[in-house]
Amino acid sequence: MSARRLRFLVFSVQKCLSRLADKCRGYCSVSVSSTSTNETDETRVSTFKTKLSSGPTFHDFIKSSSGKSSTETQQEHEESYLPEESGLDFNSHVSVLYFETYGCQMNVNDTEIAWSILQKGGYVRTHELSEADVVLLVTCSIREKAEQTIWNRLKHLAVLKKKRLKSSTPLKIGVLGCMAERLKTELLEKERVVDVVAGPDAYRDLPRLLALAHGGQRTSNVLLSLEEAYADVMPIHHSGHSAFVSITRGCDNMCSYCIVPFTWGRERSRPVSSILEEVRMLSDQGVKEVTLLGQNVNSYRDVSGDGASNSGLGSRLSRGFSTVYRDKQGGLRFADLLHHVSLVNPDIRIRFTSPHPKDFPDEVLQLLQERRNICKQIHLPAQSGSSRVLQTMRRGYTREAYLELVENIRKIIPGVSLSSDFITGFCGETEEDHQQSVSLIREVGYNVAFLFAYSMRKKTQAYHRLGDDIPAEVKKRRLEELICTFREEATKVNTRLIGSTQLVLVEGESKKSSQDLCGRNDGNVKVIFPRKDLLSYPTDTNPVTVKAGDYVLVKITSANSQSLQGHAFSHASLSDGHPRRL
Repeated sequence: MSARRLRFLVFSVQKCLSRLADKCRGYCSVSVSSTSTNETDETRVSTFKTKLSSGPTFHDFIKSSSGKSSTETQQEHEESYLPEESGLDFNSHVSVLYFETYGCQMNVNDTEIAWSILQKGGYVRTHELSEADVVLLVTCSIREKAEQTIWNRLKHLAVLKKKRLKSSTPLKIGVLGCMAERLKTELLEKERVVDVVAGPDAYRDLPRLLALAHGGQRTSNVLLSLEEAYADVMPIHHSGHSAFVSITRGCDNMCSYCIVPFTWGRERSRPVSSILEEVRMLSDQGVKEVTLLGQNVNSYRDVSGDGASNSGLGSRLSRGFSTVYRDKQGGLRFADLLHHVSLVNPDIRIRFTSPHPKDFPDEVLQLLQERRNICKQIHLPAQSGSSRVLQTMRRGYTREAYLELVENIRKIIPGVSLSSDFITGFCGETEEDHQQSVSLIREVGYNVAFLFAYSMRKKTQAYHRLGDDIPAEVKKRRLEELICTFREEATKVNTRLIGSTQLVLVEGESKKSSQDLCGRNDGNVKVIFPRKDLLSYPTDTNPVTVKAGDYVLVKITSANSQSLQGHAFSHASLSDGHPRRL
């Protein structure tokens, strides 16, 4: 067969498939662009399957196709080799998506961004794995354990994919996010189960990548961007009365242990106008709590539009803190953004994570104290209590500077709740260094802490210049000691709240008992209380059912390291002037 004849046959097959898809869409009225707010993803999936089952067969298509002879068709297209219109339409295949999200809140938000892009690109979403023909894993690469979880999951999906090989809807598998960027080659080659690999900055390319995957190709895009912040993409939120809003992406801090700069790229910020538009949309949808997200959320700096006018203003760091990068001039800062976001709706509670301790100038702290709807809770990652280890980690501060910041925070925001991150077993950590971390936990007294044994990551400075020289059993022992110390101190901190009245945003039914409801207070501590109808605060005489998204006042009667327990006695709101703690 001549090369010319072969090229024609390839074109003919592609054109035939495209026409078949168009014919199917005529029978199946599931429009990928129809996103009525009254129609759930499950309804669209069900409608799609029902109508597709009654649609045309390939035999029907052949009978109703063009009456031209093969000679006429060949003559019509001989002059060009795969012209522009010969490519498969990205929307010609209506696929059913299933997402699995691993890791931090940024990945939850990225799932919503990816879904927003793919919905416009012609996809339907399901929450049942058995209904999907595309499975996308949004992954985390911060620690080795997180990556191993994904490898184990891929083994399970490989079995499912093999069973579907001969079906009419073969399964396609994609890996998105941190792990995709870091391990592209391994993901595409190991067991050859992954069809699409897309890094955090490549979600706009997903429709094209998946179209190629449906055509039999295995594809990837892991390019990092200096500008991509998805400012014009409105995430599709499915988180009830709480939502995450991404305001920055990437990180410039270059801590020696951290993989984030290598998987997410350089730090960049969304314009204030884009963020406010999303928060207003969430307010209109009835969302009661918004968490602003970023790998270094409080170093926010908008240099677009009005932000560019502040060209003479440099970075404002916490006292005693430094950076590895040059001072960044200009732009609207985190305090400016918080100010504008807090004014959108006084009944929306505002949180933010994850910050760096260096970016807490007094103007940010004073704003937290002044605004009723900005939570009086600060995540303050210490990572270690040893100044020597902090220097090796390239954190830009000492133990003394950290404690001075804690003192300043508590002076400006009385009653503030603090949480933190600690890494134990970092390169070269001695027993004395470890005990300094233990003593820092005791001295500060955190409500919440995230404690981990060190896991070395390739590409980081620690990988290239330091040695992972702490034995696994030593890391385990030190981690257990940190956890035990934290629980002791958190119990003391929470016990001090017994007898207080907490304003709680109800999340839903308690996992332990259907007779109880649970929510979180201003300090982000879980509060559990018996389910019962309550009077609407402050004057209503008729009890009203308590539901998710309500604010209620709870009198605290007991506490442990993980939660508070009490009795709710009234509905409330953030804007009614009621103090958080009576």
